[in-house]
Amino acid sequence: MNKEDIIKLLDDYKQDKIDLNGAISQIKSLPYGDLGYAKIDHHRAIRNGYPEVIYGEGKAISHIQGIVKHMLEKHEKNILCTRASREVYEAIKEVTDEAIYYDLARIVVVKREEVEKPKGKIVVVTGGTADVPVAEEAAVTAEVLGNEVVRLYDVGVAGIHRLLSNVNILQEANVVIAVAGMEGALASVVGGMIDKPLIAVPTSVGYGANFGGVSALLCMLNSCASGVSVVNIDNGFGAAYTASMINRINL
Repeated sequence: MNKEDIIKLLDDYKQDKIDLNGAISQIKSLPYGDLGYAKIDHHRAIRNGYPEVIYGEGKAISHIQGIVKHMLEKHEKNILCTRASREVYEAIKEVTDEAIYYDLARIVVVKREEVEKPKGKIVVVTGGTADVPVAEEAAVTAEVLGNEVVRLYDVGVAGIHRLLSNVNILQEANVVIAVAGMEGALASVVGGMIDKPLIAVPTSVGYGANFGGVSALLCMLNSCASGVSVVNIDNGFGAAYTASMINRINL
């Protein structure tokens, strides 16, 4: 249930379209639904602007199915399941035929309603092609949350001319998400070219001394470019969520 649903419920009660018991019955389930193995936060869209997102990795298939079924029964408009394998997708398809799978992003989406789009664009830029899966998690998440997304992939510092020839795309963005592994230099370079917020995503791409993304993480945290914020390693979802919140401030 979101803010508009609450307004409609109160208006229906005011106009005697629903009685007091009916209104109370709906409000009772607002805080969360208790499935035993999961407590679904129905109040999150009202507090944060977006409904609860399902993290698919590590969960039992039956639990994911139960969560999706419950969310559908409670009329959640759009459902997002991240870190989802194809097995998870097939399981969700048994619950609803509206599920769509984004293979590179490892995301399952049940989209039942268009979200109002803000005017600003989110640009997702990567250092290399190996960073694309994390970038796609960010891009797909941002799109599901209602944003216009521009993808600019494989423009890392090893061939800086590729980035420089696309500076206009970066400068037209309202928010930039920079995704890079290795030494993570992309975030500093892009951060020095734009006057908008940049969210850096270190990836686990790289050889031994990359330490599974720690080297990129530390370099991004120590960026000399102003306006650079950093999320956790491989956390494309977290970057997109924050970018979307920034992009919608003046909606």
